[in-house]
Amino acid sequence: MHGTPHLASARDQTDSLRQGRISSVELVELLLKHHAAVNPDINAVVTLDAERARAEAVRADRHLARTGRPLGPLHGLPITVKDSLETVRMRTTSGSPTLAQHIPARDADAVARLREAGAVIMGKTNTPAYCADIQTSNALFGTTRNPFSPTRTAGGSSGGAAAAVSAGLSSLEVGSDLAGSLRLPAHYCGVYALRPSHGLISSRGHIPRPPGWLTSSDLMTLGPLARSAEDLELLLEVLAGPSPTDAPAWRLELPRPRFARLRDHRVGIWADDPGCRVDTATRALLERVGKLVRTAGAQVDDVSRPADLAESDRAFQALMFATSTASASDADFHGEVERAGKLAPDDASPYAFYLRSRTLRHRDWLIANEKREELRGRWADYFSRHDILITPAAPTAAVADQSSVPVPDRFITVDGERRDYWSQTTWANLTGLAGLPTAIVPAGATREGLPLGVQIVGPHLADRTVIAFAARLAELLPPPVVAPARGRP
Repeated sequence: MHGTPHLASARDQTDSLRQGRISSVELVELLLKHHAAVNPDINAVVTLDAERARAEAVRADRHLARTGRPLGPLHGLPITVKDSLETVRMRTTSGSPTLAQHIPARDADAVARLREAGAVIMGKTNTPAYCADIQTSNALFGTTRNPFSPTRTAGGSSGGAAAAVSAGLSSLEVGSDLAGSLRLPAHYCGVYALRPSHGLISSRGHIPRPPGWLTSSDLMTLGPLARSAEDLELLLEVLAGPSPTDAPAWRLELPRPRFARLRDHRVGIWADDPGCRVDTATRALLERVGKLVRTAGAQVDDVSRPADLAESDRAFQALMFATSTASASDADFHGEVERAGKLAPDDASPYAFYLRSRTLRHRDWLIANEKREELRGRWADYFSRHDILITPAAPTAAVADQSSVPVPDRFITVDGERRDYWSQTTWANLTGLAGLPTAIVPAGATREGLPLGVQIVGPHLADRTVIAFAARLAELLPPPVVAPARGRP
C-alpha cells in the first residue's frame, strides 16, 4: 500500500489487515489524522466516534492475534455510513433538527451486516434533511462541499458519503438511492457507485421512513460507494442478502459475470436525448467511451432504446411522489388531499402533477404500478438483445451549490440554457423505475477539472456483470481525476 495505506483501495486495506501488514488500530489512527486535516474543509463526516472506533480496532486486532482468523471480509476496516442509516449508540439524524438527539437502540439491517463482516464504523456522513434534496446541506450540520471545488455541490442525498470516499476519509461507504441519491453524488465527486437490483439489500432502518419503521419506499435501495469497481463488489457481497426474518429460508447467489472480456458484450449506447439534453462535455465523453468500446471489439448499438426517456421520467416521478407520503403527518397529508381536490380538471402544471401524485387513490396507484411493470417488460426485451447499456450520468458535471437559494428559484445551466433544477436526476430516474443494477464509472473530466462519469446499466440481477464491465471499461480509461484533499497528510 506504499506510504499512504489510508488512501489505498478497500481490497488492499483488507488484504493488509488480514495479513498483518498493518493493524486496524494503525489504520484508524491514520484515518483520524486525515480527517482532522481534510474534513473541516469539505464537511463530509458530521459524526465521528474516535474512541469507539479505536476500541473496535483493538478488538479486531486482538481477535486476529488470538485466533489467526479475520472477523470477516471487512475485518478491522474503518468506514463511514450515511447519516440516514440507524446505528446503535451513534447519533443518527438524517439531517433533521427534530432527530438531533436520536441515538438508535438497533442497527439498520445494512449496518448490522457491516458489523458482522468485521467493519469498524467510525462515523456518519452528511445528508440533506430526510434525504430530500439533490445537494447536501441541512440546518444541523451545514453544507458538504465538493472535494474538487468549494463552490460546487457534492450532490445529494448521499453527498457526504461520496465526498468522504473521494477525499480519502473512507474507502467504502453505504448510501441510499431513490432518485439518483447514490449515483449523482458519485458522478459529481469522481467515485464509483452501484444502485443494486431492487430487493438485494434490506433497507429496514433507513430514515425516511420514520425511526423504527419496518418498511421503506419501493423505489429506494441501499448501495455501495467506492474508489474502484472491484471495491463495489466487495461491499455488495457483504450487504446483499435476505433480511434477518427471511434468513432462515433463503440465500442469495448472484449470477457470475456473463463475460470476462469487454469485446464479448453487446453494448447499447444512449448518448443524448431530446427529453434531457446533455452538455457538450458530456456528449464528448460518451463519444469517447463509445469509441473505446468499439475499438475493444464489442458489438455496439447506438440506435435502439429500451424506453422513452420523458415518459419513463414522468412515471417514475408519479410513483416517487406517491410513496413519499408515507412519512407525512396526518394533518399535512389531509391538507394535500384537500388542495388536490380543488385543482381544476385541466390544470397540467407541475404543482398539480405533484399534488395528484402525492394523493393517488389506491386504484390509481395500481394503474401507475401496472405502467411500471410494462416498462420493466420493455427493459427485459431490450436486454434480451443487449448485455449492457451506457448512458450519461447527468446532463453536466457538478453544478453550483444552491443550498442558500429557495427550491422554486433553483436551476441549472446546460450549454448556456437554463434548465429545471430536478433535471439533474432524469437519467438516473430512467433505471430507478425499473429497479435495474446501475453503476457510475468515473470516465473523464471537464476543462475545469471537474469529474465526469458514465452510467452503466444491466438486466435485473446482473449486478456482477455490471460491476465486471465497469472494471474492464476502467482499464481503457485514463486514470480518474483525484480530489486534491486526498493527497493531504
